[in-house]
Formats: sequence, C-alpha cells, structure tokens
Amino acid sequence: MPRSTGTCVTTTTLGEPIRAFVPHPLPPAAPPLAPTCFVDLNRQAELALARLAGVSGLVASVDWLLYSAIRKEALLTSQIEGTQATLTDLFDEEAGLEVGNIDDVEEVTNCLRAFRWVQGQLRDPQGLPISVRLLCEAHRLLLDGVRGAGKQPGELRRSQNWIGGTRPGNAAFVPPPPQQMADLLTDLERFIHAADADLPPPLVKVALIHVQFETIHPFLDGNGRIGRLLIGALLEHWGLLQQPLMVLSGYLRRHQAEYYRRLSAIRTEGDWEGWVSFFLEGVAVAAADAVRSIIEVASLITADRKRLLASTKAGPVSYRLFELLPMMPRFSVALVRQRLETTFPTASAAIHLLEDLGIVAEITGQKKNRVYSYQAYVELLSR
Repeated sequence: MPRSTGTCVTTTTLGEPIRAFVPHPLPPAAPPLAPTCFVDLNRQAELALARLAGVSGLVASVDWLLYSAIRKEALLTSQIEGTQATLTDLFDEEAGLEVGNIDDVEEVTNCLRAFRWVQGQLRDPQGLPISVRLLCEAHRLLLDGVRGAGKQPGELRRSQNWIGGTRPGNAAFVPPPPQQMADLLTDLERFIHAADADLPPPLVKVALIHVQFETIHPFLDGNGRIGRLLIGALLEHWGLLQQPLMVLSGYLRRHQAEYYRRLSAIRTEGDWEGWVSFFLEGVAVAAADAVRSIIEVASLITADRKRLLASTKAGPVSYRLFELLPMMPRFSVALVRQRLETTFPTASAAIHLLEDLGIVAEITGQKKNRVYSYQAYVELLSR
C-alpha cells in the first residue's frame, strides 16, 4: 500500500466543488523515508559540491564565476516557466544595449534581484532568516512591474489556486485552501530550523522542503521560481555551497517532464524516494557541469590573457579592459569609456587592440553605435 502524503478536502471555487490536497508535515512518515534511496547518492552529491567549491580557486576572481552562474540560474529557472529570454539578452540589457524581448528580460532581471536580496539577508547578521517573511519579500521583488504584477506580489494568496486544466474542476493539481496555509507554512519553517539528530542529511532536507513548498503553492504566481530560489538559499544556509556556483535549474529544465512527474508522484503515490533520488542525482550532475564550465572559462581567460601580455602594443588600459570582460561580455565604446573613466579615443584604441588580437569582435557591422562581444566566452556560457 503506498504511503499517504496528505489528505484531500472538498472546497468550492468559482461555483464548483473541488478536491484540494493538504500535505502532511515533514518529514515523510508511515513509512519513514528509506535510507537506501539517498545514502550513496547523497555522498556523491556532497562530494560533487565539495569539488565545485575547490575548483573555484582556478579563476583569479570568484566574482567572474558568480556573475555568470547566478545569471544562468535566474535565466533557466525563468525559462522553466516559459520565459523566452537568452543569456545574451541579459548581457545586452546590462550593457545598456537594445533588447527585443524586454518583458522577458525584465522577468529574469527581477529573479536576479530577488536572489541577490535573499543572499544579502542570509549573509547579514541583522538580516532575515529563512522564513515565510523572507520568501514574501523575494516574491515582491520577483513580480515587481512584470507579468504577474497584479497577482499580489509579496503576499500569501487569499484565494484558491489550481495548476493545469481550464478550470478548477479539471485541474491537474489543486493546492491547499488558503485558510490552511498558515499552519502548513509554520510547520515548514519549523522543519527548516529543526535540529533533530534523527532528520535526514541537509541535501535530502532541501529536496523535501522544495516539494513541500511547491505543494503548498502559497502565492498566486511565481511559486516555481521562489521554490527553486529557496533551494539555493538552503544550500548556503547549511554550508553545502558557500557561493552559488551551481546552476541546478539547468538540470531541472533539461528533465522538466521528469521533474514535474516526480513532484506529482509524491502526492499521488507517496513516492518520496523517487523524488529524492532524482534531486540528488541532479545536484551531482549540476555540480559536475559547473566544475567543467569553470575549467573551460579559466582556460579561455588564461589563454587570452597570455595573448594580450605577449602583444607589444598592449598597455594599462587594454589590460584593465580585458579584466572587465568576464563581467562585461557585451559592450559599447561608451560603456568602456565610462567603466574605465577614460577618454573616447583611449577606450576605442583599447577595444581595437583586443579586436586585432581576436579576443573581442564587433557584432553589428555598423559604422556608428558599434557593439562588441567577448564572443568565445559568451558561447561557452550559452552552451
């Protein structure tokens, strides 16, 4: 007999009776989570995270790695929800260049702002702990001025929602009624901060908490993105990854159908074990992907730096420009002049030197308003 992971209650929405799912508190019980589903996988995932933390020292500045990693995470978690923006759109918008699908880019930018804000709170001794209040503020930033701005940004829902289907009666999943959310979220907070020695290891707790949050679905919009943001926050909170260098949403997007199927199977079949195994495999794969990416980025930057240092025409301005490229991969002459606080001719000369060396390329083909790209780097990150 499958494990029960919740109860169904009948409620009325839009004039029709529906069955809403109310999850049991964590951790899974009757029976408890089987250790066989996580012991080996958890060890592999923790080892992969440790390797990732160690390999970050290959690059001169960890800020370079963070610049790309948190943007890719914000982009891919948004793409899971249908956003069409690309990484180059994000780079162009930050460089002040014209972007076509600006609405989608703003959604990703908001996701980035919410992530940074949460990270800032967790690192500030006076900041908010991981809590419903923290997630509500992140939600306010996420939906500020974009699609979903009319769906109570920063506030827990006060009405019944549903997932899939054209109406509540044929929905794929109906989360708990709003009047039950306060108790459910209190239980979830209690589980996050519990120090019980009998609880599963931290990575397994992260997997359980993500599902519970998605099942409660406490907001009218943005639950998936906030739920995945919570994963990153918990990884840092429990010291599993000191810097957000892993792009887990890339793995979840590549296996999106399986991701949703695993979440659903917990509610319908009580299959916590299948989800935990899938999640831990995802962490190990995403951490290994991040290690590979860091090595490739370090190799590219080192090779290009050597080429620049070998040039007899290179000078202080061109060196300074090169060191900016990993955090300014698309740029105009005006942006370089501003960042380096130099004259237009000096900025232009530094760009042309890097262009002559094959490090950057002009991408518009125009005589005016020209745009340059550290193209090999952009392509590496966009893979």
